[in-house]
Amino acid sequence: MVSHSRQTAQARPLIEPAIVQRAVGDAFRKLNPIHQLRNPVMFTVWICSAFTTVLWVQALMGHGEARPGFILAIALWLWFTVLFANFAEAMAEGRGKAQADSLRRAKKDIAAKKLATPDRNGTQESLPASMLRLGDWVLVEAGDTVPGDGEVVEGIASVNESAITGESAPVIRESGGDRSAVTGGTQVLSDWIVVRISANPGETFLDRMIAMVEGAKRQKTPNEIALDILLAGLTIIFLLATATLLPYSIFSVKAAGQGSPVTLTVLVALLVCLIPTTIGGLLSAIGIAGMDRMIQANVIATSGRAVEAAGDVDVLLLDKTGTITLGNREAVAFHAAPGVDTAKLADAAQLSSLADETPEGRSVVVLAKQKYGLRERDLHSLGAHFVPFTAQTRMSGVDMETGGQRREIRKGAAASVEAYVAAKGGHFPEAMKREVDRISMAGGTPLVVAEGAEALGVIELKDIVKGGIKERFGELRSMGIKTVMITGDNPLTAAAIAAEAGVDDFLAQATPEAKLKLIREYQAGGRLVAMTGDGTNDAPALAQADVAVAMNSGTQAAKEAGNMVDLDSNPTKLIEIVEIGKQLLMTRGSLTTFSIANDVAKYFAILPAAFVATYPALGALNVMGLHSPESAILSAVIFNALIIVVLIPLALRGVKYRPLGAAQLLQRNLFVYGVGGLLVPFVGIKAVDLLLVALHFTV
Repeated sequence: MVSHSRQTAQARPLIEPAIVQRAVGDAFRKLNPIHQLRNPVMFTVWICSAFTTVLWVQALMGHGEARPGFILAIALWLWFTVLFANFAEAMAEGRGKAQADSLRRAKKDIAAKKLATPDRNGTQESLPASMLRLGDWVLVEAGDTVPGDGEVVEGIASVNESAITGESAPVIRESGGDRSAVTGGTQVLSDWIVVRISANPGETFLDRMIAMVEGAKRQKTPNEIALDILLAGLTIIFLLATATLLPYSIFSVKAAGQGSPVTLTVLVALLVCLIPTTIGGLLSAIGIAGMDRMIQANVIATSGRAVEAAGDVDVLLLDKTGTITLGNREAVAFHAAPGVDTAKLADAAQLSSLADETPEGRSVVVLAKQKYGLRERDLHSLGAHFVPFTAQTRMSGVDMETGGQRREIRKGAAASVEAYVAAKGGHFPEAMKREVDRISMAGGTPLVVAEGAEALGVIELKDIVKGGIKERFGELRSMGIKTVMITGDNPLTAAAIAAEAGVDDFLAQATPEAKLKLIREYQAGGRLVAMTGDGTNDAPALAQADVAVAMNSGTQAAKEAGNMVDLDSNPTKLIEIVEIGKQLLMTRGSLTTFSIANDVAKYFAILPAAFVATYPALGALNVMGLHSPESAILSAVIFNALIIVVLIPLALRGVKYRPLGAAQLLQRNLFVYGVGGLLVPFVGIKAVDLLLVALHFTV
């Protein structure tokens, strides 16, 4: 089920006017040099912009090295380059800030009913929610807002969590089990609960959500830091190389006795075009946008590191129930005993299940109706007495009178029904025993049906594997990701379901210790592991996993152990999380490839133009036929700035996810973004040059 909030996020346009307006203002505020220091490449461009501005002022005073108009144009476009990079980052942050604002509206200081003891009828004290502390008990009744994060220790209630999840349907929260966690800011719709507060003010889940979605506490990931170091290294290399060109130029002019040395303005333009400004300007936006895509999927990541790790994951631990299978066993076939009509078996099976409100019981009724046209009957009109299932008997059924004849129908585990038939003086056929064994070995669940002393046959229940899940696992396998099914079933049942679903491996009869051991074994082999969980018993494994997705409906222990929280509480979301992580890495790699490749075209544009006055022979390298040295240099600088703007939508949206292996992805990116990065600048710089000539800007 896709939540309302996620549908809304997907329906929103990529660029909203309100976010654009906010981003424009933020772009100017980010011109602060302290902010620019965080990005070595753009800080270098900032210094170059300021230096060129000083050169322009000097030119206005009559001491310039070139025309004031030319220097001003270079200075303005360098400032635009910094502003466009700031704008890209601000646009990426914009959605998060908008969502943070809406979350702040949900966060309000309300009156709480503090209890002295975890007893609903105990002494109450009314006080503001901001005064509650870890370990306090509060009573929350119908119509009240939950004052803080906590665990339900008494009672059961229907809770509206739409302020957090966007899902309008209320959920049930009760003491004990894996659905006891409540979040501050949600509203109790019915009944009452006693909650033990689990977080101090400022440390609640809502506070953490606000901080994460607006990027206030975003830390750079290891890959991002490594790329920053690489870009900083390239910047230093090109800075040193550019700095040496001025003395060489002066020496060459003196030695040749002709020409003129290169100007500082041209050297600054050359430096900015040489360093990887495109990826430097978009790098932060790519990381923030990756976090935003998680938020749009209704997943809150506690760190950017977790989002990035999702892209590097190569082992997925997936719960069987609700993830691989639909979650409830369904009746798929009736297998009659020798000499028994299958319609008779279906009739008895339906009668024994009419009062059974479990999903399995309802599926038996539906199967009998679909296959044999048997309509549901009113047990009360038949004077029937329903026999409920118990752990001792391991059977359920119905006793009834029809046509003056008493009927006693039982349905349950094979051993229990066999003992029941034997107690009635009947015989349990060997053929039925073999059928029971066959169903069990095939991964199904056999339910035997008997009427009095007669064994009628077997109902085959089966975990229904979700449609399309096998293909999804095939895509993951092609990407080098191993899928492991986690289940409490016996090994035979687990093996059958694993084979049908197409997973690579399975862990049967899984215990918390077994999950933890399995994760550690994979990690010891150098693999990154992702898993989901919702219960307290999942907490150790979640704490150990590299990507740990806790369900929002789960316990507080599970949420604290994980590094992501799925607000939809949908265990299949893990696959989507991995895809978002992969998309983040693909986007960063693709734009890095494009950025480095498009520098080559800028070399052909600016190097001949910069040094043609010193070395006239370099005019032969003007392969693009640019109008003049001034127009060539200015065209390269303008293109260098505008390409950041052009790539902002791609950085925010991300490169389209494709389930390909690493080698195939590398080949594709090298072709699309490498070759594209080589060709696009030639076209773009030439187009800007023609426009400058048409506007009569150059001489």
